[in-house]
Amino acid sequence: MPATPSPASPARSGDAPRGIDPRGPRVGAGITAVLLVVVLLLAALDSPWPSVVLLAVVVAGFAVGAARGPQGTWQGKVFARLVRPRLGPPADLEDPRPPTFAQLVGLLITGVGLVLGVLAAVGLAPGLLVGVTVCAALALVAAFLNSVFGLCLGCELYLLGRRLRAHG
Repeated sequence: MPATPSPASPARSGDAPRGIDPRGPRVGAGITAVLLVVVLLLAALDSPWPSVVLLAVVVAGFAVGAARGPQGTWQGKVFARLVRPRLGPPADLEDPRPPTFAQLVGLLITGVGLVLGVLAAVGLAPGLLVGVTVCAALALVAAFLNSVFGLCLGCELYLLGRRLRAHG
């Protein structure tokens, strides 16, 4: 039987990292959803730069979340400083790997929208502004489902990938 690492020793790569409060990613998703609604409203005004700049903020948040986990984002800091102190302890802690993977999925989707938006904004392909709308709408659906219903689509993709690797 393999030895279990002590709390003071680093976990092996296959071990689950320390858990996170599952309400944090939900609050972060809610904040992201609000930002994405504003991106969609700005894109509807057919003025590309404001929507592209705000989408860049969303992309940067996802990039930090993909690198450091959702608790490392500015939305995670808002949760930790403003929301978490007003709540009781969580019923359970969550493995941070699925929400971190979800941040990567969000980064990929909104990153594509950002690239298309920049190409439209600089005049190389004005018709690509619709890409901002499509990518922001896809990310909004995922953020909304997570924040309101606790259904994290990126987390589900992570778990599906784990199951497929275990059977393959």
